[in-house]
Formats: sequence, C-alpha cells, structure tokens
Amino acid sequence: MADPLPASPGFDIAAAESMLGEVFAPWVRDLALAVVAVEAAPPPGAGPDWLPGAVLRMPFSERLCRSGGIICGQSLMALADTAMVLAISAAIGGRRPMTTVDQTSHFMRPAMATDVLADARVVRAGRTMSFGRVTLSSAADGRPVAMATCTFAML
Repeated sequence: MADPLPASPGFDIAAAESMLGEVFAPWVRDLALAVVAVEAAPPPGAGPDWLPGAVLRMPFSERLCRSGGIICGQSLMALADTAMVLAISAAIGGRRPMTTVDQTSHFMRPAMATDVLADARVVRAGRTMSFGRVTLSSAADGRPVAMATCTFAML
C-alpha cells in the first residue's frame, strides 16, 4: 500500500474554482457547479474523524431532469466525481493528474426542483491511489439524496 500524502493548506476555493474552469470537460462546466467550501487542513476544533474535502453546489435546471421532474442520476454522478477530484486536490495540496477508477453510487431518494450539494471527503490520499466518499443532499431541506464511494488513480 502506498504511503499517504500529508494534507496541505495550499489548495483553496480560488484554486478549486480555477480547476473547474480549466480542467474539466465543457459539458461538466455546463453544469454551472459552484465551490462552496474547500478544507485542506483541519479547521479549529475539528474532531479526530475530520477528513479533507470540498463542497460543491449544482444549481437546479430543468435540463438536468428526466421525465417526472427528477434530477437524473447521470448529473448527480458527474457532480460527485467532480467534487471528489477537488477534494483530493485539497488533500494533496494542489492539482495533479488523476482518473476515476471506480465510482459506486447509491440513490436514496429523488431530487426534484432543488439545488444539490456534494460534500466530498477524502478517506485516504495516496501516492498511486486515493479513496473517498461523497454525500449528495438537497439544498432545500438538507436530506441526503445519494451517496458515492470513489477510487482514483493518481497519475
């Protein structure tokens, strides 16, 4: 197993927003994701279970909905994947090429007519592989709509 990389405060909201505009495919940028928070180092008073991460917001759009007005799973999975890339970047202190190896998504309830928040947390950032989990929740009521676990190869 690879040695973990230490967390670094060198990655902030501005760096995450820059990545959103420069690194991701145009169709991902079309989701109009906004960086809400980046945690590269433990905030004051953080408990022993604190994990580095990032929080993104995907604004509601009818274009993201399937029949019945439900936000489609494909957009939720793209949100989770994108949030995890930024969370890993926060954990390792900046940009590094990486690629998704695995993403397992569990959809718990439909998201309808609401922005969606993605809280991505890095469970382990390694030199060759990184692992994380993402909780997607309704911005309207805070209830979870999906969870994802992700594995990334660090290139």
